[in-house]
Amino acid sequence: MKKFNLAMALAAGVVLLSGCKLDKMIKLAQENDLQVDPNPLEVHGGDIPFDMSAVLPPKMLPASASFTLNTIYVYGDQEVSVGSIEFKASDFPNSSSTTSRKSANFSFPYQDGMNPGTLYVQGVATDTRNGKSKSTDRMAVAQGLIMTSGWVKDVAMVSYTDHGYNDKEELIPTNVNFYFDQGRASLRTSLSYDGVTNRSKRDELSAFIAEKNVTRTVTITGTHSPEGTETINSDLSENRAKEIEKFYRDRMDRYDYKGAADSIDFILKPVIQDWRAFKAALATYDGISTSEKAEYNNIINGSGSFVEKEKEMQKLSTYKKVFNDVYPGLRSAQTQVLTVKPKKSNAQIAVLAKAIVDGSASADTLTIEELMFSATLTPSLEEKAAIYKAAADKSGMWQAHNNLAATHIEMAKRGDASKLDGAATQLEIAMNKMSSAAEVQANMGAVQILQGDYAAAYETLGNVSSSSNDINGKVNSMKGAVEVRMAEYDKAKASFASAKNSENVMIDRGLAYLLTGDYSMADAEFKQVMRADAYYLLAVSAARQNNASEVGSNLKKAVDAEPSYKDMALNDLEFTNYADAVNEAVK
Repeated sequence: MKKFNLAMALAAGVVLLSGCKLDKMIKLAQENDLQVDPNPLEVHGGDIPFDMSAVLPPKMLPASASFTLNTIYVYGDQEVSVGSIEFKASDFPNSSSTTSRKSANFSFPYQDGMNPGTLYVQGVATDTRNGKSKSTDRMAVAQGLIMTSGWVKDVAMVSYTDHGYNDKEELIPTNVNFYFDQGRASLRTSLSYDGVTNRSKRDELSAFIAEKNVTRTVTITGTHSPEGTETINSDLSENRAKEIEKFYRDRMDRYDYKGAADSIDFILKPVIQDWRAFKAALATYDGISTSEKAEYNNIINGSGSFVEKEKEMQKLSTYKKVFNDVYPGLRSAQTQVLTVKPKKSNAQIAVLAKAIVDGSASADTLTIEELMFSATLTPSLEEKAAIYKAAADKSGMWQAHNNLAATHIEMAKRGDASKLDGAATQLEIAMNKMSSAAEVQANMGAVQILQGDYAAAYETLGNVSSSSNDINGKVNSMKGAVEVRMAEYDKAKASFASAKNSENVMIDRGLAYLLTGDYSMADAEFKQVMRADAYYLLAVSAARQNNASEVGSNLKKAVDAEPSYKDMALNDLEFTNYADAVNEAVK
């Protein structure tokens, strides 16, 4: 903060019009001081804000007098009236014995060409009785502008919707339950417990095996009903599972599986003396009452061995009914075959997608999920856009329009700004179909950022609601960058705390710290980015920390990486006190 004495300007330029009172007032103005903060002025959020205060000595304001300090910013052949501080004698009744102090906050919008420029103050002494006044010459109180906030980078991250296609191996379960007679492990083909005979099931399984589907596992769970000794039950469960395994292997031999059979893992699971299946079946059985079911559960949950509990159940009045209706369903070999879901290879999908795009194949050649997925198989943005357009034409799905827009945004980021209008159009279509889609809103915010409409972008991004950490991270990255541009540095730091990282995000986050005086945090961010602009900002941070050696070393890195920074550094007021370090770095 610099102080300026207005005395010289007043003494040289004021001819008082109203006698000895104003003469005396001007004479006392020799002791007046003025302060401007920051100095030099700085640009923040598209504006140039600063504070100014003035202190008038005692006896400076006689009755019926006023003293006004007008501020004017001059650049080139242009000037801007910024504002004024007015001292009225009536506002300072004790001014004859005490100093009179007044301050004000000023701000004016930054315009291209304002740097370099000069802030002037012009004093005006006025006799309030007759309105006569005289102005001083203008006195320069701040030279040039610091433009460090202008290093903020646009952050525009795109959000694609999921294509809905799984290109990984998927397994399809095929389930067949065979049932057995009491105490037997051989399969009676005419037996039907669930309305379908074992013969029909065996024929269906045989036909399934004949198709030679790529099979990973065959899991056979053998079970038994509760009656019988432990030895009998153990043998029954295992032998029932083995019976189905033998049938399956015989059919593979018949259908000439050859080496394919070796890759199939047979898993036999004999379930022995386990009450869970019985309890589950009993719970859904409607042949007895709830209280009668409770009698069975009390026995099962009581003491005694499995066989002893089953003998206790035999004493219940409903046992015969349960034995006839429930027990047969527990004498089974539950068979599950996991086969690989047939899919096109990624290469086939890519070729077919290309054919759909060029019109040599019908759009129905691929499912919409396969077509959307195919866009992820090419690095070419042009090819992605063509595929997503085909998907949008085929389905009209908002997801396809959103992804087409996202691709156009990426093309715009690459340098083709003409794609932004197309992106906006596709997003409007998507929004008409699904207005609440977070991906669409986030992408619209990205378009608005790249179009320079930061106020609209900020509003759009503020309305995004998503359960996706990825989308929320991207939205916070974009919001944080806009908040730095708006000079809302504390809000920016809060947004960046949960942002998706990128080099531009780290630059902007570091800038938010730098412009709020947290230099250690700023340096930590900039040091992660091996780029010319990061080195330059490290030099700025060093200058603000009075570290001349770091100013020089970082500026040299910056200029070596980007020679155009040489002239910028030589004229940057951040380095006013480091001329030697700057000259050494840029030579």
